Amino acid sequence: MNTTKPQPKRGTPDFQLLILTLLLVGFGLVMVFSSSSSLAVFKFNDPLYFTKRQVAFSILGIFVMFVAMNINYKKYKKLFIPVFFLTLLLLILVVIIGTATNGATSWFNLGKLGIQPTELAKIATIVYLAALITKKGERIRQWKGGFFPVLIIVGIVAGLIMLQPDFGSCFILVATSGLLIYAGGANLKHILGCISLVALGLVLTLGIGSLFSSGGGDQEQASKDYKMGRIEAFMDPFHDESDTGYNLVQSLIAIGQGGVTGAGYGESVQKLHYLPNPYNDFIFSVIGEEFGFIGTAIFLLLYLYFILRGIIVSLRCSDPFGTLTGVGVMGLIAIQAFINIGGVTNTIPITGVTLPFISYGGSSLLVMMLSMGIVLSISRDSNRPMKEEQVKSVIKKDYRATV
Repeated sequence: MNTTKPQPKRGTPDFQLLILTLLLVGFGLVMVFSSSSSLAVFKFNDPLYFTKRQVAFSILGIFVMFVAMNINYKKYKKLFIPVFFLTLLLLILVVIIGTATNGATSWFNLGKLGIQPTELAKIATIVYLAALITKKGERIRQWKGGFFPVLIIVGIVAGLIMLQPDFGSCFILVATSGLLIYAGGANLKHILGCISLVALGLVLTLGIGSLFSSGGGDQEQASKDYKMGRIEAFMDPFHDESDTGYNLVQSLIAIGQGGVTGAGYGESVQKLHYLPNPYNDFIFSVIGEEFGFIGTAIFLLLYLYFILRGIIVSLRCSDPFGTLTGVGVMGLIAIQAFINIGGVTNTIPITGVTLPFISYGGSSLLVMMLSMGIVLSISRDSNRPMKEEQVKSVIKKDYRATV
């Protein structure tokens, strides 16, 4: 006689979140074509060079999202340890045998394809922390047995990313981890204390580095000058607009030329060999120039609603692991979007990160689509069909409340 209990039927994925994800990916394809076509003709004699590659990654990403969406999110909890340690191994290997780009050794080149382990590390760390915090429960409020071990995990991953070095991705990872730890119920005093120590350490590192800036080889000195140039450009981009402030000045000109209604789709001037990487780091500047204040505001409101919808869906989940994972993913998207948009608008220093779902980049898009597949799988928990007894119970509660 079979005594196993029948598994409850899973609900449908959140339709709004699914449509919003596809809309963002579609808009990203439209903007990649607009921002890259002129450069693609100049470099490869093919206006669709970047667009075709992004379309291929989008199709693969949608497939990955639908596969992840149809896997019970609780199964990811069982795989968090091997996936996390595989990610650590990749982060170590990329520093040793990776390809250096823009002063950072953060890529594996496989023929014409490039793989960035840092992108995988973001989602792997989120799942790992969500599982670990869920397992610890109330102990997360303790320093020795709860908060400190979680802090060590974040520190190891952040340290490996800084070896590349990739400050932008490191900051995103640490900020997302902090949000996840706070949502998991950690003591606010512990969190604020760690933030103070990190800030103090950063100030001391920059101060000591400036004292010995004359030492080191040419490559090390160039890296220091590059980072210092970004800070100087943030403070006053027009002080040296032909060198350190050039990128930011061109970005601000693009956004300013957009005005209220924009120049029109495909009519951006700054993308014509003025903006660096207009299809990647500075794609928001092209959006601002072509669609103006009104179009940019609509885009940002849609993006904001997408993030809020993902958080609401995650909070509805009955499983703490599902809630923390969903909040972590949406927090990651929100923080990375803020850093990208903040950098190109001179709100914060430029760090060179992509705008999720919009910028050109295969690794980033695939990981983001995988992440949204997990969130959509989580959304199926709160959309499960209720049994007849549960429906009657809800009706009785509503009736008593009205009486």
